Amino acid sequence: MKILILIHSLRAGGAERVTANLANAWVERGWTVTVVTLSQENQDFYILHPIVRRVALDLASDSGNVFKAMWANLSRLAALRGVLRDENPDVVLGMMATTAVLTILANVGLPYKVLACEHAYPARSAAGTMWHRLRRYSYLYAARVVVLTDKSREWMQAHVSGCRLTVIPNAVPFPLPVSEPILPPERVVLGHRRIVLAVGRFTKVKGFDLLIKAFAGIAIAYADWDLVILGEGPERSDLEAQVEALGLGHRVKLPGRAGNMPDWYARADLFVMSSHFEGFPLVLVEAMAHGCPAVSFDCDTGPRDIIRDEMDGRLVRPVSDTGALATALTQLMDDETLRKRMAEQAIKVQERFSMTRILDMWDRVFMEVISESS
Repeated sequence: MKILILIHSLRAGGAERVTANLANAWVERGWTVTVVTLSQENQDFYILHPIVRRVALDLASDSGNVFKAMWANLSRLAALRGVLRDENPDVVLGMMATTAVLTILANVGLPYKVLACEHAYPARSAAGTMWHRLRRYSYLYAARVVVLTDKSREWMQAHVSGCRLTVIPNAVPFPLPVSEPILPPERVVLGHRRIVLAVGRFTKVKGFDLLIKAFAGIAIAYADWDLVILGEGPERSDLEAQVEALGLGHRVKLPGRAGNMPDWYARADLFVMSSHFEGFPLVLVEAMAHGCPAVSFDCDTGPRDIIRDEMDGRLVRPVSDTGALATALTQLMDDETLRKRMAEQAIKVQERFSMTRILDMWDRVFMEVISESS
């Protein structure tokens, strides 16, 4: 099998991590894999297997105005078309909506089988009106449209009718690979402290401001617990200002990114997700695979497809309610026996979303797509 994966970048992010995981798993099976990004290679955060072929087009810069944007996208289409011809793949994966649309358009008149891969709940994706219209048109020409959850499939059926859909959730590789930067937990939190851990890009979508507010309401009562939020992003200064204003600088830590996530999951007593919406959050699966009971807002898709409420974690309703989030956290913080029972159930995601199981799902789709051309 010869697979070509196209994605905007390999910077820190969920779809980017999935891309690296899949590429590395497929080359370990003996397949030929090429990963192409619109961005430069020096922006990569995730490490690819040495056998994976890496192509960086350096066409990801902001356009500035509509005319430059049109020209930039024409340049991207031409470059992607050239890559398709050069690589001559059996299947092509366009990762995330805008890149998937560009990949399908670049393939017009060419024989390659393009799979459009959605990595967010499409109703909440960042694609603008123009891109959504292009998605509705172009996805009709995709060999398959791959979504992460049944609810995403239902939305696509209602709003992008006629496309051929399949559901494949994200896989969790276990044990997790370790990469730079290495951030030892003991540098951040003293060994006797308990940790509520959150991980993600510092953006409004992740709701870390809500999490900090919720923690502030219970911090005094739970004096032996600290909140650690790993990540980076444009909201860092706002989050730091919030922590400072609440007088929680000694209790809420924002130490940056960590490539040694297994150390952090092992050190955490509880994992929390405060997102307004998600696709299929890999960090949640990873945390649970390491035995972390989880608390998450019950947003439209993602957490409810992973957490079995009251069995291996808690789903919090309504979404964005900081009081409800604080209550759910305290229920687990109060009860070590409950945390241990949920932890024993949480690790079963290792099997539920194992790389072997998810790769088998991809295999079936690839075989169907290839057989349709024979």
